[in-house]
Amino acid sequence: MKLLRVQVPDFRILKNVDITFEPEFIPSIFPLGSQNGGGKSTLLQLIFILLHCSTDSDKKDFVKNILYGFTINKNSKKRVLAIIDIWNEDKIIQMEFLSYHDSYLRELLISNDKTEVDNDNYLQFSASNQLEKVINKISINQKEIQDLERAIIKLDNVRKIESREERSYVLRDLVQRLQRFEFRTLRLAIENISANISANIYIERFQNEVQTRLDISKLNLEKYYEEREQLEHILQRVLKYLQSEKLLYICNYSANGNEDEEEEEVLLCRISNIDMNKVEIFMKELSQKIFLAAPSTQVFLFHSKESRKLLFKEQDNETDYYSQLKLAKSKLSGFFTYDFLAVDILIEAFKSARDKDFAEAIKKGEYGNSYKALINDLNIILFNKKINIDTDLSGVSFKLDKDGLELYPEDLSHGELKRLSIYIWIKYHNIENAIVLMDEIEIAFHPDWQYQIIADLNQWSSSNQYILATHSYELCQALTPAHVKELEPKLLKQEAKN
Repeated sequence: MKLLRVQVPDFRILKNVDITFEPEFIPSIFPLGSQNGGGKSTLLQLIFILLHCSTDSDKKDFVKNILYGFTINKNSKKRVLAIIDIWNEDKIIQMEFLSYHDSYLRELLISNDKTEVDNDNYLQFSASNQLEKVINKISINQKEIQDLERAIIKLDNVRKIESREERSYVLRDLVQRLQRFEFRTLRLAIENISANISANIYIERFQNEVQTRLDISKLNLEKYYEEREQLEHILQRVLKYLQSEKLLYICNYSANGNEDEEEEEVLLCRISNIDMNKVEIFMKELSQKIFLAAPSTQVFLFHSKESRKLLFKEQDNETDYYSQLKLAKSKLSGFFTYDFLAVDILIEAFKSARDKDFAEAIKKGEYGNSYKALINDLNIILFNKKINIDTDLSGVSFKLDKDGLELYPEDLSHGELKRLSIYIWIKYHNIENAIVLMDEIEIAFHPDWQYQIIADLNQWSSSNQYILATHSYELCQALTPAHVKELEPKLLKQEAKN
């Protein structure tokens, strides 16, 4: 898969962006330049989140976070967020990401059908989301009814128990099971048993209270059943409309970022040139073929508003910015940050190579060559050093070719560690035939290495398409001028010296 074109009419700092990435260019590496504040990082993050998170329910919060502040104009019903063209096998698939007011579907359907719509309070783009909430309410309510019915049976039996201790034990067990209801009369019954006072009157009152709550729960359940039936009926109509318009529902969000407010905006994706029955499969495959690498000090817009602010506040061990970043990385499989040296990634690569060799030994009777090949590759990357791995695969060290002096990761330069990390991330995580977005890759690299990183990326995995947000002239000069893409305000060209 390759990214062919991205258009962003108006999102944060990005205005009238329209960039094409030529599929025939070799190597498929495109520097993306602008002056500071041009929106390079914003563009990469937007592309990554839309393509990586849109169809995964566990990642929808990242989509909602990046949409903070993306409001629909008062005089409009929708707003285009981005248009992304993807080359997939032998055709171009276009994805137009649109924001609508959730209730606007009601007007569209009434306008199309020229009829009034029943139950129009439910008629929204998010009907599937509403149905899921109602089904969850039914499940909770059914559990409540079950617990309350069991409690009534126990209360019928508890009055027959003569032992005060045993009666108290049964009632305390009920307190634990029904604590979410906060029945005050039950606590009074227990207190009176402990005080050696007859508690039957309180037990009877409590039983009446439970019965009343049970009756209410049953009425609520009937109401939820009716809502479910109505939503299931409406959902069929919503899905039919979305299908006819080639639209995919992604999520509801609040442009104000207020979780307490009703999420009135909805993000949809109109997909062209693909069978709608195959859209979810395509989107899932695409989500696994899009990657983002960036400095860990970057402000990531897919964090919540509160998390972003933590970067500029005094750090706390439990709620600091980097703990939030670590959590995001655990959820976003395609997200990588340039740490000095991700030793865990390096160790993982060695373990994987060892396991491959062992599997070869079992299958063919001879150990494979993966472990040895990994060491050779890393030694080439390190130039004048050799890597040593602890026998228990718990750590790494290095030796200078010149005199055999032993070095540790902290003895290597920032640039060396970063280059090693990028290599391990790409090469030994099988990132192939993918779209790889990389922000400020040149940081900590000598100008010669900034120039060289283009050849490195092409050598490490030439099947990938790389889009590199950069300020480096050296990096851009390693490619033809046509490879270089720019955002406004564009980079100022250096004047030739006389």
